[in-house]
Amino acid sequence: MNLYDGIRKNNFLVIGRVGIDFFPDPPGTKTEEAIVMSVGMGGSSANIAAGIVKLGGKATLVTSVSDDSIGRYCLNQLKHYGINQTYVKKVGGEARNSLAVYESRLEDHQTVIYRNGAADFEMTVKDIERVDFSAYGAVITAGTVFAAEPSRSAAFRAFELARSAGIPILFDVDYRPYSWPSAEVAENVLSKAATLSDAIIGNDDEFGFMSGSKQLGLQKARDLAKETDRLVIYKMGEQGSLTITGNEEIRTGIYEVKALKPTGAGDSFMAGLVSSIASGYDLSDAVLRGSASASITVSKPGCAPAMAKETELDEFLKNHPGPTKL
Repeated sequence: MNLYDGIRKNNFLVIGRVGIDFFPDPPGTKTEEAIVMSVGMGGSSANIAAGIVKLGGKATLVTSVSDDSIGRYCLNQLKHYGINQTYVKKVGGEARNSLAVYESRLEDHQTVIYRNGAADFEMTVKDIERVDFSAYGAVITAGTVFAAEPSRSAAFRAFELARSAGIPILFDVDYRPYSWPSAEVAENVLSKAATLSDAIIGNDDEFGFMSGSKQLGLQKARDLAKETDRLVIYKMGEQGSLTITGNEEIRTGIYEVKALKPTGAGDSFMAGLVSSIASGYDLSDAVLRGSASASITVSKPGCAPAMAKETELDEFLKNHPGPTKL
């Protein structure tokens, strides 16, 4: 099954973490001055899954959660968003779900993420081998799933089983230095994951990291696209993105909004991209809808709670003057 046929099934197996987010209320409050905190579901993979479901698709999450009140909160949130949790395992001991504390403001924005002894890193090869990959159209995962063992081996096993089942793989590089034992390990592992994927989405810093220099990042993206005609999306923040395939490059802008925060943009971009391809949009329009999804998310507090439903996305595009011209 090729990449686009798999995405059009609109039924995704998403591998990686679910966590809990705290963000000071009201927006603009510094964490150190907070009196009231709002709470929401977080974690890159869970956010992507929530975005897909809110846009009308199906998503199943594969991960581990701590067997405590925070883990149960995460399970309740997965249920709330309509994400299938058949392959979510509870783990005991000292493992804990990840916690992100971030501010709904841009100036001097602070995000603090707690990942020590993370429960999602307890996902094993055996957990992955329980999954019926043939039931899904595509696999989506983010780079954080590769940061530690046994999760790293489990994720690579997932790639093997997806390939055996003929299921395409979409990989969001999502490099978070604090999760890795060293930059050298991260560079090698993320580069390996990229070469095993059918679609790779990352920003200029992430492609630069994988190539050893930010100046070489764009060439790295182009080289990956030429190999087996992958889809590569090279994101450049306010400068938009470059969508690269084996035979074309498409430059697209962003939808300018009054942003509250930078967090959640990448997750909502992925959800908007794949959901739009599944709905029949061509690649260029799907990328723009992914960009619009990201803009909606950064304009509101929270990550999963801020992601757009299909009607909201359509209304946003109807009323917005359009993407920046580059």
